[in-house]
Amino acid sequence: MRLTLHTFLTLDGVMQAPGAPEEDPDGGFSYGGWSFPYGDEGFGAAMAGWFEHVSAFLLGRKTYEIFSGHWPRVTDPGDPIAAKLNALPKYVASTTLASADWQNSSILTGDVAAEVAKLKQQPGDELQVHGSGGLAQTLIDHDLIDEYRLLVFPVHLGVGKKLFRDGTKAAALRLTGATTTGAGVVIATYQPDGPVRLGSYALDEP
Repeated sequence: MRLTLHTFLTLDGVMQAPGAPEEDPDGGFSYGGWSFPYGDEGFGAAMAGWFEHVSAFLLGRKTYEIFSGHWPRVTDPGDPIAAKLNALPKYVASTTLASADWQNSSILTGDVAAEVAKLKQQPGDELQVHGSGGLAQTLIDHDLIDEYRLLVFPVHLGVGKKLFRDGTKAAALRLTGATTTGAGVVIATYQPDGPVRLGSYALDEP
C-alpha cells in the first residue's frame, strides 16, 4: 500500500484542531474549528475522491479518539467518508491507548516506524493518514510518506502545532497537482523528491 498523508493547514502551517473548538486545546489553543467556514462543495468532492482509494487507515491516538467519537454515529451507508472509516481496518499508533473498540481497529505497539513499514508491504491501494500530527513527525523522519495531500486554508493563526515543526528532517518535495476550491482552499499534492538542493542567486564576481 502507498502511504498518503492528508493534512489541513493554515497559511502559517498550523494543523492543530481544524474541525472543532474542543478537538485539541493543548497549549491553550483557542482557534479550534478554523477550517469549518471553508468546507464548500469543492472541498467535499476532493475528500470523497481520496476516500475512494483507501484500503486502510493509520491514525495517531488523538485523531483516533476524535474520529471514533464522531464517525460511528454517521450511519448513512451512502456517506463516502463514514462508510469507509467505519468499515475498513484502522491502525492506531499509541503507547498509552488501552483499547481500540471502534470496529476493525488495532493498536500498533513497539517500533511504530517498523510496524508501519510492514503495513505498507500489505496488498491494497492506499494506507491513509489523516491529521495525526505527532505520528506524522515519525513518518516524515523515517521517509515513510509516499504522498502529501495538503489542504491550505486562507487563514493564519500565529500559534499552534505545525506539520513541519522545528527539527523536522529536511527534504525536497515535488508538486504533482494543485487545485483551489471556491472558498479559497488550495489543495496541493506532493511526492518526496530527495534531499534539499541548494544554490545561490548571487552574481559571479567580475
